[in-house]
Amino acid sequence: MRFQVVFTFDEGYGGYFADAPELPACISQGKTIEEATENVREAIQGYLEVLAERGEPYVPESRFILVGEVAV
Repeated sequence: MRFQVVFTFDEGYGGYFADAPELPACISQGKTIEEATENVREAIQGYLEVLAERGEPYVPESRFILVGEVAV
């Protein structure tokens, strides 16, 4: 399965926050993109495991999120 993840650099933390918008409250962080990616991957896996333990099926949303950048 593939999930879109939004990475945001936070100067105060000195690293990245990672949010999987399709899975409510499934977030993680890491000092590097690589660390944040691994941590959010583990968070997503844990989220899906909890759903399975509860007998709740994961139903993918049909929306597509594109995060971009606009120069002004």
